[in-house]
Amino acid sequence: MESTPVNVFEQGTVLLINKPIDWTSFDVVRKVRNLVRIKKVGHAGTLDPLATGLLIVCTGKFTKRINDYMAREKEYTGTFTLGATTPTYDLESEPENPKPFDHLTNEALVEATQPFTGDILQLPPMHSAIKKDGKRLYELARKGQEIKLDPRPVTIKTFEITAVDLPVVHFRVVCSTGTYIRSLAHDFGRQLGCGAYLSSLVRTRIGDYTLDQAMTMEQVATYIDVVKTSGEANQNG
Repeated sequence: MESTPVNVFEQGTVLLINKPIDWTSFDVVRKVRNLVRIKKVGHAGTLDPLATGLLIVCTGKFTKRINDYMAREKEYTGTFTLGATTPTYDLESEPENPKPFDHLTNEALVEATQPFTGDILQLPPMHSAIKKDGKRLYELARKGQEIKLDPRPVTIKTFEITAVDLPVVHFRVVCSTGTYIRSLAHDFGRQLGCGAYLSSLVRTRIGDYTLDQAMTMEQVATYIDVVKTSGEANQNG
């Protein structure tokens, strides 16, 4: 009997995708689900809508690998903007609480990274998908409810400043799963005394997978069409 497209994707594929800006991670999953025509599709680690970069999407039997991929080390590059904060810790909300920042030296910026390197406790943002008493934090935040959050242990292996053009600071971070770069931006700004928020973010690596291996959404559609035609898929381990 000839192989069908459903057979290929139900058996399992791993897609490395460069998530576009303004797409949610679930938007990507929904698009892939529509293309492969099976329901069993999931991603291995949320990227916020304003972030871009590597998103691992698994289909069929390979959805069992999702927890393994989620546990792997992550690398990010991006920018913090100093001199203000936002309620969401990024540009999903308007900057507020302006404070001076132009007195800061490059040395002061580098020194301020030190408390956030290694094993640390981090408070997640109120605007996040973490659940508290069965409800997601962002749902409670939208209702104006203040919830006491517990800090969570995370590991930040590398936190380096790669360029400075005040108020914008460019960074690279290598970290464990569960690390919120938005929280890192907020905490970094508090350490400096001027406030900061995450103004851009790119996930460049998950474990051994890198962004340069990833496909655009257009390439994903073409790849899936080729797989449907040939009945074969190149697998990522």
